[in-house]
Amino acid sequence: MGPRIGPASEGPQVPDKETKATMGTENAPGGKASPDPQDVQPSMFHSIKLFVLCHSVLQLAQLMISGYLKSSISTVEKRFGLSSRTSGLLASFNEVGNTALIVFVSYFGSRVHRPRLIGCGAILVSLAGLLMTLPHFISEPYRYDSTSPENTPQDFEASLCLPTASASAPAPSNANCSSSTEAQHLGLVGIMFVAQTLLGVGGVPIQPFGISYIDDFAHNSNSPLYLGILFAVTMMGPGLAFGLGSLMLRLYVDINRMPEGGISLTIKDPRWVGAWWLGFLIAAGTVALAAIPYFFFPKEMPKEKHELQFRRKVLAVTDSPARKGKDSPTEQSPGEATKKQHGPVQIAPNLTVIQFIKVFPKVLLQTLRHPTFLLVVLSQVCLSSMAAGMGTFLPKFLERQFFITASYANLLIGCLSFPSIIVGIVVGGVLVKRLHLGPVGCSVLCLLGMLLCLFFSLPLFFIGCPSHQIAGIIHQPGAQPGLELFPGCMESCSCQSDGFNPVCDPSAHVEYITPCHAGCSSRVVQDALDKSQVFYTNCSCVAGGNPVLAGSCDSTCSHLVVPFLLLVSLGSALACLTHTPSFLLILRGVKKEDKALAVGIQFMFLRILAWMPSPVIHGSAIDTTCVHWSLSCGHRAVCRYYNNDLLRNRFIGLQFFYKTGSMICFALVLAVLRQQTKEARTKESRSSPGLEQQLLVSEPGKKSEDSRV
Repeated sequence: MGPRIGPASEGPQVPDKETKATMGTENAPGGKASPDPQDVQPSMFHSIKLFVLCHSVLQLAQLMISGYLKSSISTVEKRFGLSSRTSGLLASFNEVGNTALIVFVSYFGSRVHRPRLIGCGAILVSLAGLLMTLPHFISEPYRYDSTSPENTPQDFEASLCLPTASASAPAPSNANCSSSTEAQHLGLVGIMFVAQTLLGVGGVPIQPFGISYIDDFAHNSNSPLYLGILFAVTMMGPGLAFGLGSLMLRLYVDINRMPEGGISLTIKDPRWVGAWWLGFLIAAGTVALAAIPYFFFPKEMPKEKHELQFRRKVLAVTDSPARKGKDSPTEQSPGEATKKQHGPVQIAPNLTVIQFIKVFPKVLLQTLRHPTFLLVVLSQVCLSSMAAGMGTFLPKFLERQFFITASYANLLIGCLSFPSIIVGIVVGGVLVKRLHLGPVGCSVLCLLGMLLCLFFSLPLFFIGCPSHQIAGIIHQPGAQPGLELFPGCMESCSCQSDGFNPVCDPSAHVEYITPCHAGCSSRVVQDALDKSQVFYTNCSCVAGGNPVLAGSCDSTCSHLVVPFLLLVSLGSALACLTHTPSFLLILRGVKKEDKALAVGIQFMFLRILAWMPSPVIHGSAIDTTCVHWSLSCGHRAVCRYYNNDLLRNRFIGLQFFYKTGSMICFALVLAVLRQQTKEARTKESRSSPGLEQQLLVSEPGKKSEDSRV
């Protein structure tokens, strides 16, 4: 989500000549006005309410397409042979283009035609989404059984244990590799990196310009309500992305080019790859449709004149007459408007691009001198790092840790995690408002939220499923792989070392990576009413020669995924309690004229220090727990088996580390604020209640104005 880092006083815009002429014509009492109805009644696109509706839909679609990759990250890894580190880098490239350009939004401000620029950015986002699907259409169809020749059905006899003398010599895993093949693979991955970068570039103008446009032309008392509606609708975008991923990943990846005779995979098969590309097509089409109205909105529109009626009724019921007369929003007086127009923050629009670039480092260093601002930003960096890693790899973690399908993992996350995040943000804002919290109270609320979050995160280290016993790889749960990759009973078979067609011995609960590695020499298909079951028989490596079932072994603790995710959701809600109070700490920790740039600097640091590196850090940590890699042209590709205990401890441990860092920063913020309060009280007690104090009390406005100058 991009910040609004333009000047704080972008305020109500002065209508241009065309708008003035139109307004003057409408207000003319005589017959000089044109009888054309368009000159009498403004266009429907001159309504700020319509703009709020359109912008809510657009930001919802934008976050849906931005978050969709995270819902299908494990599927993309399997389809293109990517490690978690590479997929994390791919996810973080969304922030590269955004970070490179977001600072210049504060320079352009209202100089440009904001609605049209928002529309152009949305079109670019839509094109980037279409570009993400291109690798699917230009690549070869997905082959889940690489041991079978291309001209034979997959899961053919090539995966069986056949005597070396009678079996056709299997091609090595890198037999089909060439420089052109590797270049094609790099090209496909490169297209996705370019698409992710364009996705970030297209999103740069959408939120900052949209928020400033609403704030400029909405009624002063209606603007917070409109922005609240905008953010409430926008926060549903990631949840819809995971819901869309849950639906799309139930479809086979090559649904548009199914092989003759169909496929023998089920959605529970670890080789299953869902239609990850179809969600990008749907989301890109939604963004394109949402972008159309922006090319009809004017650059400037008359400011909204009336307060919403239902808001007046709510205020009449909830506010007392005294408070109503004191705090009800009113139009700005000419003096206030003049001060706002000529304040220090209006220097930025008069600068050229070169001057703006030269001034920005000085403003950055000046803002970082505020200890409260710096500590709160560091705490938000830790929280954003936690959120970026969790949002990117939580679906994959649930798949591997609890042996569930990608579709089910996305469904759980969309139904539990994201609603809890919304609840946490709303409750945090309500507590700040109801309790009338100041800076010290906000820091106490943040510290309390993080302490409770850490407390409910501790049980996550102990909720999980142990690794399956994989013959030749993991001899017992938690054990490291031995020197010999496979047992000696299949040495007489012509098995490929890189084959992957897992089978399970249900009696011993041992898994083999292919029927060949289990020593099975025949395949039997048992048809049933609803589905067919595949067995492999005559298995020399299985105790008693029992038949084995096709597919991975079922887990006995998959039901633990629901309590695990409930604890994760509760911790997320508690962490999100800090969202509103920490934002207020930033606004109150800097000077009034520095607030706009402080918010922009805050989001710039969050992108550079959290949203960009965190997915790569989490992906690298996940890769260190892999115990069996697939090979592509002699190089590591996707991980097939993880040590689940290590995976859980390192993934949850990294989350715990970031939460602890955020808690420490909030504790330091509380200490600094208490020290500042103590020093202020000491100075106040030492000062004599004489004429100087009376002047300070009687002329606070003059003092603040002088200090600003």
